Amino acid sequence: MARKLFVAATGQNCGKTTISVSLMHLALKKYGRVGFIKPLGPKITTFAGREVDKDAALMAGVFGLKDDIALMSPVVLQPDSTRRVLDGEVSSAGMLDAIRRAAAALEKTCDFLIIEGSGHSGVGSIIGMSNARVAKELDAAVMIVSGGGIGNVVDSVTLNLALFQQEGVKVKLVLANKLIPEKRETSLHYLRLAFAGADFAVEGGFNYSPILANPTLARIAKILSCPLNGSPEEGQRIVHHIHLGAASAQRVVDLLESSSLLLVNSTRDELLVTLSSLYKHPEYKDKIAGLVIPGLNPVSRITQKILEGSRIPYIRTEMTNSETFSLIKDDVSKLTAEDHEKIDLIRSLADSELDFEAIDALL
Repeated sequence: MARKLFVAATGQNCGKTTISVSLMHLALKKYGRVGFIKPLGPKITTFAGREVDKDAALMAGVFGLKDDIALMSPVVLQPDSTRRVLDGEVSSAGMLDAIRRAAAALEKTCDFLIIEGSGHSGVGSIIGMSNARVAKELDAAVMIVSGGGIGNVVDSVTLNLALFQQEGVKVKLVLANKLIPEKRETSLHYLRLAFAGADFAVEGGFNYSPILANPTLARIAKILSCPLNGSPEEGQRIVHHIHLGAASAQRVVDLLESSSLLLVNSTRDELLVTLSSLYKHPEYKDKIAGLVIPGLNPVSRITQKILEGSRIPYIRTEMTNSETFSLIKDDVSKLTAEDHEKIDLIRSLADSELDFEAIDALL
């Protein structure tokens, strides 16, 4: 019988998937056979020729679990799934049965099974399959991943606990994630005081990392639906800062920070030429991650030649500067199996910042 851990969250962007990757990495050091399942998949992608949830595809890609992908993502919600369930065209009981059968099959071959929920505890309630309900059906202990802080953690955890308690599901651990490093111990101290007397433990997850939070050039190209003019290796570069190239060329250069992405309009020939020339120098190559070149007007012929000759990574879009900037800033970078630099960092951080033995002991 596999040890089962349901990874829940207080909401989106708490780092639940990053924690799941870390748990898989750490569990594989202790257990010979470790499995993963995303019972209810709200975000569709194609992997190994079938539609599955993005998080299941991520885990399968990173940990070589392609053969189990059908079991790892038993129910994928289509855009019309909610309507069809409410209209009686599709049975939620049938979906729940598919989840049970997939989990049971994985349990037979695994020593440790990671079950990743979708968003907060109530997600899926509209079709009768909230995270709390699924955790109950799979008879799994629950770990709730929250963001950092103190007051907001207590508030959000308390709200999410209510539904798990209503379903009679045992929450074993609250994992406060994305902690400010210098406030880590203080935050955990007061969180434990706030939850004193509760029948779950409080542990710390990862410290906040801008590298994990920030997008790669490849991610930005995907956000803008435009190709990246650069190598796959350059696409893995993580953008730490985003600058609008609106000032004079000298001022833009003076304001460069480490691994900066610059948005430079297609008519700013002097700035495009300056940045392309600087990219050839090691000092500036560290500062310039790449360019996004918005604008309807074409880049001039000579500037285009200089751009291509410098081999600076760039993305060309015909959107306006403001549209481009808004799309990039509004996106929250999500992990993919192709983010090799981030995956390697997660594994390294998991070894030093997560106490897997403490988590495992609670099961």
